Amino acid sequence: MSLGYIIAQSAFYLDLAAPYAAAGALFIALLALLYTHSIHRRLRGLTTRRGEALEDSLSELMRRTKELQVFREELERYLKTAEARIATSVRGIGVVRFNPFQGDGSGGNQSFSVALLDESANGVVFSALYARGHASTYAKPVVKGSSSFELTAEEREAIAKANKSLQITNPKTQVPKNA
Repeated sequence: MSLGYIIAQSAFYLDLAAPYAAAGALFIALLALLYTHSIHRRLRGLTTRRGEALEDSLSELMRRTKELQVFREELERYLKTAEARIATSVRGIGVVRFNPFQGDGSGGNQSFSVALLDESANGVVFSALYARGHASTYAKPVVKGSSSFELTAEEREAIAKANKSLQITNPKTQVPKNA
């Protein structure tokens, strides 16, 4: 076999394969074009506005993220102060109506004791005693469920009811049992 014969045979086979190779190259080029179009659509979807560059969109998103972080920090500070204020607000309320003059027919059940307590069972107990001729009102401080002043049975009952309402609204509240 001569060199000329080998070249002629190779040329013949190349002529036969050329259309298939061209079709394969065309197919690969079409796949590359579709892939490029798909990537272009995805990148365009990442932008926040039409016609905006991806870098501009990313910088806009970074700016918004920083704004949200600042807002979150401000909100956390506000919530901490709000929680502190709520902890010292009136959360437990107990009311007891009674007749301080049982037996002599005066007063009725119009007298009452009201306990107003915060989450730590601190607050005040008010007592109002009503009779036909006069009315008296008393206020006693309450610290951790008890008072440094002598409490009546009705005032202790009002404090106990306020402590119970504290436990219902906030099961984590620890209220002293001697109240």
